[in-house]
Amino acid sequence: VDGWTAGTLLVATLVAAPVVAIAVLALAPSDGIWHHLATTVLPGYVATSLTLMVGVGLGTGFGGVATAWLVTMYRFPGRRLFEWALLLPLAVPAYVNAYVFTDFLEYAGPLQTALRDIFGWSNRQDYWFPEIRSVGGAIAMMTLVLYPYVYLLARAAFLSQPACVLEVSRTLGKGPWASFFRVALPLARPAIAVGVSLVLMEVLNDFGTVDFFAVNTFTAGIYDVWMNMNSTAGAAQLAMVLLLFVVALIVIERRSRRDQRFHQTTTRVKSLPTQPLGPVTGPLATVFCALPIALGFVFPATVLGRYALQHYEVTLESDFLQHAWHSLALSGGSAVVAVAVGLFLAYGARLGGGGTATRIGVRVASLGYAVPGAVLAVGVIVPMAALDNSVDAFMRTTFGMPTGLLLSGTVFAVGYGYLVRFLALSYGAGESGLARVTPAMDGAARTLGATPFGVLRRVHMPMLRGSLVTGGILVFVDCMKELPMTVILRPFNFETLATFVHQYASDELLEECALGALAIVAVGVLPVVFLSRSLRGLRPEAEEKS
Repeated sequence: VDGWTAGTLLVATLVAAPVVAIAVLALAPSDGIWHHLATTVLPGYVATSLTLMVGVGLGTGFGGVATAWLVTMYRFPGRRLFEWALLLPLAVPAYVNAYVFTDFLEYAGPLQTALRDIFGWSNRQDYWFPEIRSVGGAIAMMTLVLYPYVYLLARAAFLSQPACVLEVSRTLGKGPWASFFRVALPLARPAIAVGVSLVLMEVLNDFGTVDFFAVNTFTAGIYDVWMNMNSTAGAAQLAMVLLLFVVALIVIERRSRRDQRFHQTTTRVKSLPTQPLGPVTGPLATVFCALPIALGFVFPATVLGRYALQHYEVTLESDFLQHAWHSLALSGGSAVVAVAVGLFLAYGARLGGGGTATRIGVRVASLGYAVPGAVLAVGVIVPMAALDNSVDAFMRTTFGMPTGLLLSGTVFAVGYGYLVRFLALSYGAGESGLARVTPAMDGAARTLGATPFGVLRRVHMPMLRGSLVTGGILVFVDCMKELPMTVILRPFNFETLATFVHQYASDELLEECALGALAIVAVGVLPVVFLSRSLRGLRPEAEEKS
């Protein structure tokens, strides 16, 4: 086995270790904790998680596809702006949106207070108002910030469809709606399925929103059993059930696309001109596209900005700068390591050494992104704690010197969790960058006596800088926003911006943590810029005619 294959298998082992640890712990004796969970809280976790998945899946599917079709095929006021602005809510974590809307919509918030003043209502019994801290509220908060996953992939799919397909539909007398439902939508269905699947994985991973709204899902349950019941076995068993949810989701998504692979049989990819909307439908389309941007990005960013300006002195007098440094250092270091490991995997797969073993290793190593953060956290902390305890016992017995926690309870555990979860992002960036380099360049360099590492360093690295920077930014931003894994794995008295904001917002102190939340949102805008640029070059003919 060559070095690249051995390294790939090592990385795959490190990524798979947390999942294996969960399985082993879940099957171990647990003093009846599983029976207790299965007969009390488990049915509620299943029902609530499924309700969230269905609600958010339908909401993001409708909103993402509808807005993508409008900005791709029609001309109306603001269309150019909406093409990229519809991605902006992706910069706002769902839990930040939940904090802002709860502050605005709760009983003591400005909206209900104004309504009571206007209509003379004296208490809650005088009127009805929807409860924001509910399953419906969680669905709304997640839908507002997750629909860009579907929008991005649906728009790319619509832009990539050849013009002749829609031309034939129109020649046969089909109107815009019939052409959409019978031609464009079926062709884009594989991409839409991927987008909805990504959304559902984010729903299963969410902790901040459901914890703040007191909605009992698997992620909240894992944290509760781990921290409040002090049962690692029970947390592992819940994590295993949640992992089965994820596996089922992946299987369903892939089977739904198995018989829906489409290929272009023509080189004629020039798109149809966009169609103008009328004096009534045009403004309606503008409002429809502007609404998710306003609610998912502009409103929370404005509220946080106002609070940050009013209370920045109080925030800066706290440990905010230290928390910001923790986030930047931990996320930056994790991004650098993830990019290096991802490039190693991508180049090892390109070399092809090891054959099937390398392909399996690469696939296993890139599966971490599909595993919810709370599940990975349990899988990371349990074996690390066991190893720490073994080392400590050995050192006490042999040398009379305790070592304490060397791995678990340190930032190393958090960084390892980040690497396992977000390695797929850096690997994908490296793989896509290498795919644009012709193999002939590798062959020419090897003919001149260059080693595989020499080819990577001298030939590929200068051409991969853009892809590697993109992958690093994606990992960095996701690490900055990651909450469930950070909450479980962080050392004592160690706060990142995400945990700092969650703690303060949970204590009804949104104003004091607004600057931290605004910083997370600002960092989240970076991948939006890259994603919007990735769509800019698709079918320029359509843009010129619109």
